[in-house]
Amino acid sequence: MASGPTFLTVAEVASQMRVSKMTVYRLVHSGELEAVRVGRSFRVPERAVQAFLGKSYFEAG
Repeated sequence: MASGPTFLTVAEVASQMRVSKMTVYRLVHSGELEAVRVGRSFRVPERAVQAFLGKSYFEAG
């Protein structure tokens, strides 16, 4: 069996990022966070979450 990309639900992404599900939906709808629509729900590639968090870091001070 081939190992493909790992997808997360909106709830899993929200939990991992410590934000609300609505925040994740806003990021998806604005295009800031890549997602795939499966039926009526969204699935977010795990690599997209890591990329988003990576570009969101900044040095304070």
